[in-house]
Amino acid sequence: MNQRRSFFIITCLAFGFAFLYIPILSMVVFSFNASKLVTVWDAANSPTLKWYYSLLHNEEILDAAWISFKVAVINATGAVILGTLAGFGLARFTQFRGRFTLNAMTTAPLVMPEVITGLSLLLLFVALEQTIGWPAGRGVTTMTIGHMTFSMAYVTVVVQSRLASFDTALEEAAMDLGARPLKVFFVITLPIIFPAILSGWLLAFTLSWDDLVISSFTSGPGSSTLPMVVFSKVRLGVSPEINVLATLTVAVVTLMIVAVSFWMARASRLEKAADLAAPDSG
Repeated sequence: MNQRRSFFIITCLAFGFAFLYIPILSMVVFSFNASKLVTVWDAANSPTLKWYYSLLHNEEILDAAWISFKVAVINATGAVILGTLAGFGLARFTQFRGRFTLNAMTTAPLVMPEVITGLSLLLLFVALEQTIGWPAGRGVTTMTIGHMTFSMAYVTVVVQSRLASFDTALEEAAMDLGARPLKVFFVITLPIIFPAILSGWLLAFTLSWDDLVISSFTSGPGSSTLPMVVFSKVRLGVSPEINVLATLTVAVVTLMIVAVSFWMARASRLEKAADLAAPDSG
């Protein structure tokens, strides 16, 4: 009975992973295809790197990628700062006036349709421009603010969840020894919750890099992001350069995940080693 159950679980996992990753692998393979038709393999001239060379000289895609990267970095950094503060306040100060409102406002973007969020931000920016003259049109600034409104909610949830299982006895011991609350936060609390903050930063970066709907509402002339350019090109037919772009994106994301995983595993090993060495040093 157990063998049948194990075989069934392994079969389900195999079909699940195949459903997810075979299309990605086929896209990677066809990025080396010499033919302009993305679904027809040119066996005579393939594999080739000509589409990689063509992509590196496509100024439209390169400019859009730079805008997406700039917006994603600024958004992730701002979302981490605001989300960490909000998560810390919600996790530590459980009794204060307006806590329910703050919790509702920080989690609302998680369930709010992006179309509603993008439209409301567009109307807000137009009203502000007519009232105080800022922002002067739509562009990178408005896109960054728009991305930060929903990215901050994800960071808040991640940080709040980490603080919920945090051992406050460490902070209390540090304050008993004379450390001020601000020093306790930077020396004790921040290093312990840093993996959650890093996860929130990566999540906010990915959400911003991948966003299309809110970017379409809050962008202006000359500020098209990479998803917007790709979407406009796909509507006219998928070109081999899109396969190359997607392949490079998958490669970068994979390297980032591997690097963060190794770093977190190393930090965990060092923490365990320090815990084992603590009784011996005492």
